[in-house]
Amino acid sequence: MDTAEPLLSHLIRSVDHTGITVSSLKRSLDFWVGVLGFEHLYTTEYPNSTLVEGLLGVPGAALTLAMVRGPGHDIELLEYSAPSERQHLLPRACDVGSVHIAFEVDDIEKVLGLIAQHRWAPPGSLQTVTEGARKGLKLTYVRGPDGVTLEFLQPAKN
Repeated sequence: MDTAEPLLSHLIRSVDHTGITVSSLKRSLDFWVGVLGFEHLYTTEYPNSTLVEGLLGVPGAALTLAMVRGPGHDIELLEYSAPSERQHLLPRACDVGSVHIAFEVDDIEKVLGLIAQHRWAPPGSLQTVTEGARKGLKLTYVRGPDGVTLEFLQPAKN
């Protein structure tokens, strides 16, 4: 890394939100608000325009977005209505471009039980860290119908 140029971290004030493209805004809101308990802040429709095309670099793009607020972070859910040739990707955790959001919880087994009722399931199994700085930490990934991955972490009990 070239250290002659200053790092951008001193110019970034905070993380504003994480955006996730979804196939159904209704289904996603049902999960993020109805299951995870996030607050639905607003929903806004963005028909095709020079603003949308200029931002995305996608000719013909149109979308509706909903912003939800969870503990300490906002999630922007985006459902595109155009262009028609959109792809539905289901990357695995090891695939380049795959991302996840991690949430700390008090009772990971209870979380997994509730999430399973809504078509979100672990691609693997619940794990416990057995050594190192995070010894005793319980963690798991879960994936939803659109391929979105969430991680749940339960700190070790002291």
